[in-house]
Amino acid sequence: MSKRLTCDVVVVGAGMVGAACALYAARAGLDVIVVDRGPVAGGTTGAGEGNLLVSDKEPGPELDLALLSGRLWADLAEEFGEIIEYEAKGGVVVASTPQGLAALERFADGQSAAGVVAETVEGDGLYDLEPHLAPGLAGGMHYPQDCQVMPALAAAHLLRASGARLLTGRTVTGIPRTPEGAVLGVRTDHGDIHAPAVVNAAGTWGGELAALADAHLPVLPRRGFVLVTEPLPRLVRHKVYAADYVADVASDSAALQTSPVVEGTAAGPVLIGASRERVGFDRSFSLPVVRELAAGATRLFPFLADIRAQRAYLGFRPYLPDHLPAIGPDPRVPGLHHACGHEGAGIGLATGTGHLIAQTLTEKAPELDLAPFRPDRFPTDAEETA
Repeated sequence: MSKRLTCDVVVVGAGMVGAACALYAARAGLDVIVVDRGPVAGGTTGAGEGNLLVSDKEPGPELDLALLSGRLWADLAEEFGEIIEYEAKGGVVVASTPQGLAALERFADGQSAAGVVAETVEGDGLYDLEPHLAPGLAGGMHYPQDCQVMPALAAAHLLRASGARLLTGRTVTGIPRTPEGAVLGVRTDHGDIHAPAVVNAAGTWGGELAALADAHLPVLPRRGFVLVTEPLPRLVRHKVYAADYVADVASDSAALQTSPVVEGTAAGPVLIGASRERVGFDRSFSLPVVRELAAGATRLFPFLADIRAQRAYLGFRPYLPDHLPAIGPDPRVPGLHHACGHEGAGIGLATGTGHLIAQTLTEKAPELDLAPFRPDRFPTDAEETA
């Protein structure tokens, strides 16, 4: 049997959120081990577009977290340079009608009080920002704070910079606890890791990990596809999406939803989304979904009709019923901290999440109020029927 390892904190999950938790915990002086049953960025992170967005978030705790995360991402971009493909390129949300533009302006007015910069763009101004957009659009909102990274690269570099011990190919099978209920670390199929603190950064499988400690956390998977074009010159300058994308993000529907989201990348291909549907962990390829993505993208950018698709891939967004992640210590299980359930915003919110987790691990006052993110806010089935 493998020798039991010891550390200050075990982070379960080597995706973007787990990497950020490891980085900030290590920089707070803690000895960190990161464990994952797969490779680095092998789950949701590796299937993400790398969006760091404020434009799609209404005023409230998630937007506050996004703004904190954006500042931290900018700091990391200064530190890591171009190796994580960080681009402060901004976002453009487009409206096809004057009424749609007015609705976008009302949404942006609410965001501005929280610190979001949003600029109304009308007429030819829209085409100055994005010359290849479809003609006849009424206008849009420009969000200069929207950014992008290459998620798999970013996760790998943050983990490396953390100095944490990385144990991939190890499945967590249990969370041993003291008679009083406090965690003692994790049990894996390659031996135990002893620690007084465990961080659940298991993404879509965060509910399963929580259950190993008898904690209820109703994380569900929401499947999404991304279509990738052949490499192109920089014809799409920003992240560009239609106004209905925001409503789709906030929807509770399990049915398929698609709304056009188009963005260029530093490497050349254009990424096309976005789809959402609750189908469990079904990894089946869906040609109808991909066709809808392509159709929506060509409505925004007609030139794409003549561009070849290079590939398509899918991933699962970790979804919680109220669309907020679970962040912070679990009052039901001393020593267990949660950092999961970010849905499609995990890349963007990872830095703020890791920063807040490091503060709670070192018993410092968190920079944001964690009450909206409490992991015990969801009643169990028994509690709902009582």
